[in-house]
Amino acid sequence: MGQLQGKTVFITGASRGIGKAIGLRLAKEGANVAIAAKTATPHPKLSGTIYTAAEEMEQAGGKALPLIVDVRKEEVVMEAVEKTVDTFGGIDILINNASAIMLTPTLHTPMKRFDLMHAVNVRGTFMTSQKCLPHLLKSENPHILNLSPPLNMDPKWFGSYVAYTMSKYGMSMCVLGMAEEFKRKGVAVNALWPKTTIATAAVKNILGGEELMKSSRTPDVVADAAYHILIKDSKTCTGNFFLDEEVLVEAGISNFDAYAVDPSVSLTPDLFL
Repeated sequence: MGQLQGKTVFITGASRGIGKAIGLRLAKEGANVAIAAKTATPHPKLSGTIYTAAEEMEQAGGKALPLIVDVRKEEVVMEAVEKTVDTFGGIDILINNASAIMLTPTLHTPMKRFDLMHAVNVRGTFMTSQKCLPHLLKSENPHILNLSPPLNMDPKWFGSYVAYTMSKYGMSMCVLGMAEEFKRKGVAVNALWPKTTIATAAVKNILGGEELMKSSRTPDVVADAAYHILIKDSKTCTGNFFLDEEVLVEAGISNFDAYAVDPSVSLTPDLFL
């Protein structure tokens, strides 16, 4: 039996990329995974739906619940949380992974995109946490894990794409605030961020194409790091801004070649590092 056997995990944006990889990793440990994402029908340029992800997670050894969720819509999030609790009996872990990205300077950022990033990244994270917390408070070892960067007020992280930075730092501020707010109640709230670029659709289609994909690691490195965080004692592990590589080194992993898309290519550091 895995260390997360029977535990229920609610993951936003889990139909592909890092969210899906985390779901698969936790499913291997016997977890129940609620896949909260928008992709219900195949996308012409992106692989995977909530249903294909659910099939893979069940094949990996867990139980899966595909849920059509837009984290901008409060009623939809509430219904998804309620269905997860009705299906599995509670929620033990929340992964706030859903995110919108547009790396543009101020004069080239349409307000529609600004609103999207803040609605998904900041408001979506806050709201999903708010809706899951009443159930997390009933768990024996409750965790919230946000996929967001360490807070660093160096202007260089703001100058090139201030709108995106504000939205991702908003997710990290949720960690800072909620960790403090709920530490006496035993809910762990932490952030996890990759040390290198990760081979996802965002990296390929937005950041740097095939060349950047080759100098990236696979989503499995983040998924393995997430697992090692989520099995920690929630009462003593909270308010941290973890980097995936550092978590795995602490867990005794020293060889990262298996995570490289192309081990012959030098790795590219991720944004905000």
